[in-house]
Amino acid sequence: MIVLLRGLKKLKMQLWKGVFSSIVELLCKVKKYSFKLTSNFVHKAIINLKWHKFAVENDKYMSKVTVVGAGNVGSTVANVLAHKDFLNEIILLDIKEGTAEGKSLDTWQQAPIDYYSTKVVGVTNDYTRTAGSDVVVITSGLPRKPGMSRDDLISVNAGIVKSVTEQVIKYSPQAIIIVVSNPLDVMTYCAFLTAKIDSKRVFGMAGILDTARYRAFLAEALNCSPKDIQAVLMGGHGDTMVPLPRYTTVAGIPVTEMIDEEKLNVIVQRTKSGGGEIVNLLGTSAWYAPGAAAAQMVEAIVKNEQRIFPCCVMLNGEYGLKDIYLGVPVKLGKNGIEQIIELKLNSEEMTLLQNSAVAVKEVMSVLDKMNVGS
Repeated sequence: MIVLLRGLKKLKMQLWKGVFSSIVELLCKVKKYSFKLTSNFVHKAIINLKWHKFAVENDKYMSKVTVVGAGNVGSTVANVLAHKDFLNEIILLDIKEGTAEGKSLDTWQQAPIDYYSTKVVGVTNDYTRTAGSDVVVITSGLPRKPGMSRDDLISVNAGIVKSVTEQVIKYSPQAIIIVVSNPLDVMTYCAFLTAKIDSKRVFGMAGILDTARYRAFLAEALNCSPKDIQAVLMGGHGDTMVPLPRYTTVAGIPVTEMIDEEKLNVIVQRTKSGGGEIVNLLGTSAWYAPGAAAAQMVEAIVKNEQRIFPCCVMLNGEYGLKDIYLGVPVKLGKNGIEQIIELKLNSEEMTLLQNSAVAVKEVMSVLDKMNVGS
């Protein structure tokens, strides 16, 4: 019986190979291609077909992602994810009537033009539609207004993030939560306290955005492609972030061999105020880069890519820090934070990281006084 089954399987593959060869050869004749079809080409094509079959059978393309908040950042996250075309469904939720529905419809009408199949569905404050989400991205929150203190902003946005997280966990208890709301470090902490789940499933998007700005500024200064620049930033999301030139390379070449120290320091300072620069130009916060950064995290999780990114995560002894959400390099996969990577920082870098931690801890203490997790 086993021999018969193996024979049938082999025959099936040979038939597929023959059919595929005939189709491609016909296309070659129709298009008057001059190249000769090789068995290697057919073999690769069959491997691709088998991978697609495996992906479908294992629900590779059946993941569901929810984005809460259909403002500029949230709608960008949904749009970028739709274009990546690896999800079955994206739910875009907002509290304002018609906003999520309208932006989702616009994104769906873009699908035939940009050639993707992922459906984006907009809903108004109906969390039942988010049920069973694998990943939830929280972008909800208000910007800081004139006359509003830092503590006021924390109080308002903590109330929003707490409410959103409660609904997310109610309908998607197994979801991985990515926080984008500001102030980022403390809002991620707020979501963690509210969700009451493993901290490896609750983390924030900041490092990817900050690193992207750093890489973009370097590429501009060096007149090279940003694709060739790799870098790591750590610490809080803001003025106390810690760029690490020692871990920055251009196509594998240490950045210090490509640019002088003075110019590099200017770029580091520009990176720290990168968000403010855009606010001064636009009168509002950035959304393209933040949205793309969050979408990249979602992709790494859903596809279990084991990508290494700087993310805002709960530290429990790493880098000598405990009970604090701070940006460090991690490995992202299907379980969320698969690994926290501890770099061998020198004394100067460690001092900068500790100073950043002090600033973040001070903001987190404001939230602790609000008893969010009780």
